[in-house]
Amino acid sequence: MKAELIAVGTELLMGQISNTNAQYLSQRLPALGIGVYYHSVVGDNPLRLEESLRTAMERCEIIILTGGLGPTQDDLTKETVAKVLGLNMVYDEISAECIRKYFSCLGKTMVESNLKQAYFPEGSKILYNDEGTAPGCIIETENNTVIMLPGPPREMKPMFEKSVEPYFSDKIGEKLSSAFVKITGMGESSVEDALMPLIDHQTNPTFATYAKTGDVTLRVTASGENREEADSLLNAALEKVKNILGENVYSVSGEELEEVVVKRFIKEGKTLALAESCTGGMLAERLTNVSGASEVLKYGLVTYSNEAKEKLLGVERETLENFGAVSRETALSMCRGLKKLSGASVCVSITGIAGPTGGTPEKPVGLVYIGIASDDSEECIECRFNGNRERIRTLTVINVLGNLLKM
Repeated sequence: MKAELIAVGTELLMGQISNTNAQYLSQRLPALGIGVYYHSVVGDNPLRLEESLRTAMERCEIIILTGGLGPTQDDLTKETVAKVLGLNMVYDEISAECIRKYFSCLGKTMVESNLKQAYFPEGSKILYNDEGTAPGCIIETENNTVIMLPGPPREMKPMFEKSVEPYFSDKIGEKLSSAFVKITGMGESSVEDALMPLIDHQTNPTFATYAKTGDVTLRVTASGENREEADSLLNAALEKVKNILGENVYSVSGEELEEVVVKRFIKEGKTLALAESCTGGMLAERLTNVSGASEVLKYGLVTYSNEAKEKLLGVERETLENFGAVSRETALSMCRGLKKLSGASVCVSITGIAGPTGGTPEKPVGLVYIGIASDDSEECIECRFNGNRERIRTLTVINVLGNLLKM
């Protein structure tokens, strides 16, 4: 089955927000046996949306629209779809009651215009919204399935996972089973090269890689006549991937690196303390995004200045003067001071030159030292990254998380 994704919103065309919905849906739909062939972005203009919708219906069986389901006058996705399909708009009392309850739970007065969101093209399968006021819907025609989802990702993703994925799973004859393998310490080309014996002969299961700064995601999808057969093929493929890539695989269920670190530390009863200089708290932020991190993270210090390194971590001035803030000696001294201060099982220090200024021939931009001290060992890892400031800081954080998993 072929799909086209249409994102509705002038703010997308103007670059005010990124179209992350298309990225998310493009990653999820292939696991359902649906190939994404086209992406379109249309402003809040009913004539242009009508044109895009008619084009999409001619070339794809499935059209998924995100955005334009709100209560304002320029939210016209449902109305435009109804016009193209020759359907009347009908009122759904259940949706209206859900909208009223949403505002009541927030202690706010509902504006009457919000009930505009309770109207749908007749014959719609309504998808109720647990995270906001805009319900979605699915309309089936002779040749097309048109799906409308809210624009905010925090509303769209739960609705897709709760309602749309089961809808397609019930529709397809064969059963699909998929997993997202997360890999660190290897680039996308290295992963593909290592897995080439599997990828070269892929029929069932299939393999597809996606890269972002610092790690790689491998989607593995298997199909079978029933769920048991699909799961069996998938699990066999995952074992082959893990055997080839070894400890570079940190999750086969799509978990982020920081989630795996926190869960492992909790399981092993370990605590963690951080002293960050060039990353300025990025590592602490990643970790504290994970529920349960409070059981692990005891201290998170941003010792950006030399003064902070001296006062908070006890780094001697002579160390800073003789070796510099960005040095193996300073990183280890930071780590030792943090161990004494926090008493955590594992302490991490980070100091480096993120750029774009501050580099020298001896200490170029991208030079980073990472100190790691546990109860019975300490080490300092020298890293040399390239790219802009954000990339260098991000790679540093990912490098630390990867090393914490090896402890």
